[in-house]
Amino acid sequence: MMRELSADANPQLRFALLGSLRAWRGDTGLELGPVREQALLVALLLRPGRTVSRQQLLHGVWGAEPPGTGDKVIPVYVHRLRRRLDAQGKGSADAVIDTVPGGYRFASKSAQVDVARWEEIAVEGRSARDSGDLGAAVDAWSTALGLFRGEPLAGIPGPFAEGERLRLVEQRLVLVQDKADCLLRSGRHAEAVGELFSLTRSHPYNEALAALLMRALHAGNRQADALAVYAATRRRLVDEQGVEPGAELRRVHEAVLRGDDTYLLGTDVRHRAEQPAGPRQTGPARQQHRARHELPVDVGNFTGRDRELGLLVAPAEPHVVTVRAVDGMAGVGKTALVVRAARALREQYPDGCLFVELHGHREDREAAERHRLLRRLLRAVGAGEGEDSEDLDELAASWRAATASLRLLLVLDDASRAEQARPLLPAGSGSMVLVTSRRRLTGLDADRRVSLTPLDLDEAAGLLTRIVGGEGGGEGSDRERAAVRELAALCDRLPLALRIVGARIQDRPWWAVEALVARLTDGEHRLDELAVEDRSVEVAFRISYDQLSAAEQRAFRALGLSPTVRLDRLTLAALLDWTPPDAERALESLADASLVQRVTADRYRLHDLVAAYARRVAAASPDEAAAARRGVFRLYVRVARRSSDWGTSSFPTGPQDPGPFADWEEAATWLDAAGGELLDVIGQAAAAGHVDEACWIAEGLVDHLTRQGRFHECRTALEMLLPIVARVGDRRMDSALRTGLGVMYGLQGRYRQARTHFTEALDISRRAGDPHEQARAAAGLGTFANLEGRIAESMTYFAEVARLAGALEHDDWLMGSIMTRAGDMHHQLGEYDKAHDRYLEAIARAEKSGSPRLHGKTLLRLGGLQLDLGRPAEAVGTFGKAEDLARRLGDVPLYSAVLGRLATAEAKLGNVQAAAELRRRSRAVLDEETGTASEIAIRHRLLWHGAVAEDLAGARDFFERGTTLPDTDANRARVSRALDDLGRRRQQRRPGAGEYEP
Repeated sequence: MMRELSADANPQLRFALLGSLRAWRGDTGLELGPVREQALLVALLLRPGRTVSRQQLLHGVWGAEPPGTGDKVIPVYVHRLRRRLDAQGKGSADAVIDTVPGGYRFASKSAQVDVARWEEIAVEGRSARDSGDLGAAVDAWSTALGLFRGEPLAGIPGPFAEGERLRLVEQRLVLVQDKADCLLRSGRHAEAVGELFSLTRSHPYNEALAALLMRALHAGNRQADALAVYAATRRRLVDEQGVEPGAELRRVHEAVLRGDDTYLLGTDVRHRAEQPAGPRQTGPARQQHRARHELPVDVGNFTGRDRELGLLVAPAEPHVVTVRAVDGMAGVGKTALVVRAARALREQYPDGCLFVELHGHREDREAAERHRLLRRLLRAVGAGEGEDSEDLDELAASWRAATASLRLLLVLDDASRAEQARPLLPAGSGSMVLVTSRRRLTGLDADRRVSLTPLDLDEAAGLLTRIVGGEGGGEGSDRERAAVRELAALCDRLPLALRIVGARIQDRPWWAVEALVARLTDGEHRLDELAVEDRSVEVAFRISYDQLSAAEQRAFRALGLSPTVRLDRLTLAALLDWTPPDAERALESLADASLVQRVTADRYRLHDLVAAYARRVAAASPDEAAAARRGVFRLYVRVARRSSDWGTSSFPTGPQDPGPFADWEEAATWLDAAGGELLDVIGQAAAAGHVDEACWIAEGLVDHLTRQGRFHECRTALEMLLPIVARVGDRRMDSALRTGLGVMYGLQGRYRQARTHFTEALDISRRAGDPHEQARAAAGLGTFANLEGRIAESMTYFAEVARLAGALEHDDWLMGSIMTRAGDMHHQLGEYDKAHDRYLEAIARAEKSGSPRLHGKTLLRLGGLQLDLGRPAEAVGTFGKAEDLARRLGDVPLYSAVLGRLATAEAKLGNVQAAAELRRRSRAVLDEETGTASEIAIRHRLLWHGAVAEDLAGARDFFERGTTLPDTDANRARVSRALDDLGRRRQQRRPGAGEYEP
């Protein structure tokens, strides 16, 4: 439905952001307007191809001090930017800024941006460096750095521009450092020295730059100058920052003192002009020792992990110590993976393969103390000097000195934090360290990080089959193989759980496997079954949980109560009554601890077994759990109502505040991310005793679900609550749920069912004396009676609504909807002036309530009235506004209907080609839908739009295709009768000579 940008739109448009913001079309510079508009442009340019919401733009440009008009200023700025940027003669489809559902998008293919070119060249340089072509890398990065014309985004205001400015400056600095490193490694140290001197003056606390300068000076036989750089840098850090230099700068200082060319320059031997030819010893004499190989026995039945294993055994830099880190949840198979990798690599490390258990996450062992570990490592390489020291720094220095000439493979298993592993790193060039941890060790410099997740289902079933063996291994019947797959799924595909259940059913008859499957199906007791001797999934999770802070433990417990599998910071904030930033920090901490999995940039989930453990620990705090559930269900009430076109004023009971959502678009986007789990939310709310919240959520979702064609979900949600509606404190729900069903059936064209539910709702609301629900039910009956051609009956119901109008002034959406229907009746009766006034009143109500769908539908009707009045030019403008709203809403039926009516208006103006193209687009919108119930309903809803009357043959084919789809409802006869009737009318009013006929 969205307009597509052609690949060659605005081919000569160029933007420069690496300095002050500038733009050109061809060789002509463009005026970009005030700085706030430039800031908005930057916020789109630096998110190419991504949808940016109004709220994001508002915050990015104005921060905490938005203008008084709020986000209404955004379309104005976008319009002005389009006028400045878009080429003359180009249509809206070629605009450089596209309007899409949820906001705006910069069409990245329509213009050239220097930041994108800089990033491309930087990547080319990194590829050249990684392949060993250092000269090509230097050339590429020199070109990239040459694109900078000063401070990026100079003078552009706003938090977004400030953040991007800092990012670009930092990335430029990193690129300079990478370029200098390549110059040194390729022997071109003289070229690096000048630029590094300049940069160290402007970044006096940057230790990485100081280290590079020291290396460059050392390469030029300027050891005294290199040491002076260290002394000056250390003095500044100590005197002004109160800290000592970091490990890397200290290592460079030590290497300069030793003359260690291998470490400093990446060469085994250097020849200096002032020294005799021949190699120079570059460190302590190599100590003779017997190489030790301490790797544990390789785990049996190792399965899968080919990609992860490939990352760990990939070739490493020969002149540095390579660190590769593996993280993941308890029981996911980290140790098995690194042992398999270490065994594949050990032939490359002649000085030994050492294995150290750090016991960072062992319930039965204290975390290994670093002094003791360093002494053990020193003994392992045959170095006794310094072993008796009690000073940790001295022991670490002895370890580095002892390993400076060794090529070791070291496995550090189960680290609790980076500080535990860092002193244990060897110093010998070409050595490799493999580290495992349940936490993501971001404080450890690693060239590769592998985050393990559970096996996929095929791998998990294969592992279980190999463990079990024999008849019960799933090698027999289809039933047995299916049971093994089900058992693997119930183990959450977690290797520890798979090995536990495999041990329990090994060599047992097949009925034991089926019995275990049945027991594991009980989610609340599944963890109890996943234990054997000293192995327990629950114990593994508890150790991770016990190491969390009190706040993180509370957050973890709350996550077990989430009604959806996927969740975000708003969910956790609602569960705990926290601010969203606090909730996000907790989620990040739990993700780093491998207790929560990141699914997307802002969505998380708990694996099934972890979620079961979270629910178990949450059950120990019932009051806390009850408050958490109430908070999260209230969040869904707010988002359901905020996303509805009905507006919050249509929901007079329950929570009235909009929650954390700025507008309906933001709320709808958040709901879309929940996907098909909305029914689960309602079901869990009802099951937990929050029946009022369950009903409010279902009522609020009617509009959201029906406009997306998700009628089955809508019906299921409402019908599951009707049997328990007597338990609801809010008695309005008894009528409101039935009204929702009436709306849902009516929008599908199933008027008999709609009439039944509206009638029940009307009777209940009359008895209860509830004018609001009475008016809604009567308006529904009147609306669909009108659509079925029962005009007198329709007017009777709307007369009842009119009598109640005094009690409805607070509900702008309902009043606006009533005005629209009143306008329809006046229009049908030929009372065009009254119809026009009612439509304008409805539009005003829709704007006041923030109801774009009601606004768009009323504009569609107003445009139709203008056509009947013989004013097609006015109708084109009205339909154009409706088209923009429909596109922004993502409302397929409304969009298609508007295009059809716009085609009629263009035809009446004599624009035959434009009219034909609009009709084609109108049908193409629906043809994009494929054989679903929503397509059937959409096609029926569009029965009366103008395209039918204008193109009978095409309309018949269009609707007959719709009514032959699977699961279609019983509307074929109605559609056929309607088309025949339209055909007869058309024959009666065939145009005379000279009149336009499409």
